Amino acid sequence: MASFSGFFLFFFLLISSTLFFASSSVSVKSLHEDEKSFQIFEVSASIHKARQFLAQTEETLQAEGAKLEPVATAAAAAGNHSSGLLSFSLHPRASIRKPHHKDYSGITLARLARDTSRVNSIHSKLQFKLSKYTQSDLKPVPADIRPEDFESPLTSGTSQGSGEYFARIGVGRPAKQFYMVIDTGSDVSWLQCQPCTDCYQQTDPIYNPTQSSTYQTVSCSSQECNALEVSACSGGTCLYQVSYGDGSYTVGQLVKETVSFGNSRSIGNVPIGCGHDNEGLFVGAAGIIGLARAPLSLPAQIKATSFSYCLVNRDSNSASTLEFNSAAPGDSVFASMVRNPRVDLFYYVDLVGMSVGGQKLPIPQSVFQVDGTGHGGIIVDSGTAVTRLQTQAYNALRDAFKRLAPNLPSSGGFALFDTCYDFSSMTSVKVPTVSFLFASGKALSLKPENYLIPVDSMGKYCLAFAPTSGSLSIIGNVQQQGTRVNFDLAKRLIGFSSNKC
Repeated sequence: MASFSGFFLFFFLLISSTLFFASSSVSVKSLHEDEKSFQIFEVSASIHKARQFLAQTEETLQAEGAKLEPVATAAAAAGNHSSGLLSFSLHPRASIRKPHHKDYSGITLARLARDTSRVNSIHSKLQFKLSKYTQSDLKPVPADIRPEDFESPLTSGTSQGSGEYFARIGVGRPAKQFYMVIDTGSDVSWLQCQPCTDCYQQTDPIYNPTQSSTYQTVSCSSQECNALEVSACSGGTCLYQVSYGDGSYTVGQLVKETVSFGNSRSIGNVPIGCGHDNEGLFVGAAGIIGLARAPLSLPAQIKATSFSYCLVNRDSNSASTLEFNSAAPGDSVFASMVRNPRVDLFYYVDLVGMSVGGQKLPIPQSVFQVDGTGHGGIIVDSGTAVTRLQTQAYNALRDAFKRLAPNLPSSGGFALFDTCYDFSSMTSVKVPTVSFLFASGKALSLKPENYLIPVDSMGKYCLAFAPTSGSLSIIGNVQQQGTRVNFDLAKRLIGFSSNKC
């Protein structure tokens, strides 16, 4: 009887211990999930950065000018020819061209105005390309078109400013350095050229082709000329025109030039537009580096198998790199590139959903998919700042965020933002995590500063997403800040790795 009682006691203790440890493991798991679902946003540090940025003067910027000069990365400086690594220095726009505003809210409004123009430009470009499949009477530009017809006037968008991130690039031989906007939505690379019929103000002296020994024009019958969306011919020389849908445009000669990467590498015979008549969203930059999926883009022309960038905070004077042929970091979250059957230009990604606070949002996958007509889908874009989501997806995101953060002090809307908060009295705040979900089952969790951004220097923050009435969604550069984004062109993958600037 005693042995039976002992056995019973042993059995009871064994079961109790098992239940205790099981319940303990569940508690630890729940705590771990809670840590992933919510994050601490360091408000005071963010406000300090905004105020510091606002306090900077033109004299301070000029004094720090030496920091902005091109510097080869360690790999490039070492002459890493075996890996084929090529690198440009990359700077936020504000570190190159100081905004002229009395307060931070004015800076934000100017940025959002540029951003709206950028989004309109992308939609216009997409619709123009898709119209080829619906307009049977659309004809190519005649080869004998008159230059005065070709250079038709467009509405200027100069007052809106410029792109947000500039690469420092050498052009010609001897190489002259220029700040140029990086753009994953553009195919043709171009810069302003002398003589100027109409040129906007830029930070560097305007490129003078007579000072380069490697400058050469491109013939009208060349493969490069035939690859242009809109082209014409004058005296046997290929002319190009690129319009951005928002009133911005560039017109000039298509030429071939030498492009230099830092102080170590250069590649010759790269097609580039020599723009003599340019207006629009480019003020400060010498032109644009086209990184899109297209035959004339820089990655295609230098036969790069991949390219990547890491975008530093737009209020920072620090710099990062735009790299070609570099391997993605080992901790990257990969997503597959999706092909648009009608427009093979933008970088579509296989996003299948989003989550807030660890809870998947009730958004149909079809919202993020490209349909058979080429409409819909979601792209990764370097030039758009604020992520645009179809209204159904945006509403689900906003409502979930507000529901999971009921104690955050609400504030009125700001410009295109309808969900804002007053953090002026706080040093830190707990906020729900926002994540992108990909078809691979992997999730890209954003840091708080990637979705809560200051709109003034007093502590007003807004949820940095916006609805769009169009079918196309866009992952913007606010959500990409601080992340190395790698475009593996060979494997058709896009990798995201945090803290790799």
